[in-house]
Amino acid sequence: MRTFTLSKEYNVVCSWQNTRNGFKHIASLCKNGVAIYKTKICYLNRTWEAYEYEDILHKVVANNFEGIEKQEFMDVVKNYR
Repeated sequence: MRTFTLSKEYNVVCSWQNTRNGFKHIASLCKNGVAIYKTKICYLNRTWEAYEYEDILHKVVANNFEGIEKQEFMDVVKNYR
């Protein structure tokens, strides 16, 4: 499990699980410590992300934020590595 901080209010908790055909990344978006959104991405074998959980972080930000806030959080996600 790994936690990514987007701002003082928001963080994303990520983990992975084995599946029958591969594995999946699971993410929960938390606002002030309370989970407000949960999503997953399934993979058949491996992922070509620049860093672990990159794709699911992009998905969380893209599905939950708009405008300047979305761009700021995308910049934060890009700078993890």
